[in-house]
Amino acid sequence: MTRYAFGIEYDGTAFMGWQRQVHEGRTVQAAVEEALAKVADHPVEVTCAGRTDAGVHAVGQVIHFDTDAKRDLRGWLLGTNSNLPPDVAAGWVKEMPEDFHARFKATARQYRYVILNRDTRPALSRAELTWVHRPLALEPMRAAAANLIGKHDFSAFRSVECQAKQPVRSLKRLDVRREGERIIVDAVADGFLHHMVRNIVGVLLEVGQGKRAPGWSREVLEGRDRTLGGVTAPAHGLTLMAVEYPGEFAVPVSRESLF
Repeated sequence: MTRYAFGIEYDGTAFMGWQRQVHEGRTVQAAVEEALAKVADHPVEVTCAGRTDAGVHAVGQVIHFDTDAKRDLRGWLLGTNSNLPPDVAAGWVKEMPEDFHARFKATARQYRYVILNRDTRPALSRAELTWVHRPLALEPMRAAAANLIGKHDFSAFRSVECQAKQPVRSLKRLDVRREGERIIVDAVADGFLHHMVRNIVGVLLEVGQGKRAPGWSREVLEGRDRTLGGVTAPAHGLTLMAVEYPGEFAVPVSRESLF
């Protein structure tokens, strides 16, 4: 039995999310498993680094699976891509030691949220960003972001459906920058709760629009009450950029990774 890891990217627009569904609904996991099964010539079950929600994209998702099938790496990669739908692609494949685990061996994950901040709505790339027509003040957003960095109980930033056993996470970076008409939020943590990044961005948007002072983000954090945390930012502005692993696994990361 051999363990393989793949790097997967996808446009999440037309998917119900990553995780395979019992009921009807198109999922990324099902698409990947069906493609791999055709190459392996047997059913395949994959494990991912992070289960993304409906509408969320990825350029740095990592999966692993075990198989007895004998294929060279090029055969795995080209065969899998030829059986994937157009909105999913495999970027790389590596044979891994049996102790590699896409989820449990990950030491950090990076998500990016992109906001188009201008008067008029976009026609292009509208599924990859969120449009906010009201002017956003960058420095207050940065100040609010700084209040959240560190190891905290992020109960106020998790959804009511979150199934994580405990809410403490170490948020290593929360960078906010402007590139032309776009404001980009990069978040790096050891792990993320359900809707955590989108809820953080929701708070930053309130601050950026002048509805709240930067210190409000600390009040929300310390309150540990989701009902006090404002709106959840839309899913389609969010992308899983990269997953970090211990160096011995030599897992590739995207060129835009903050690791």
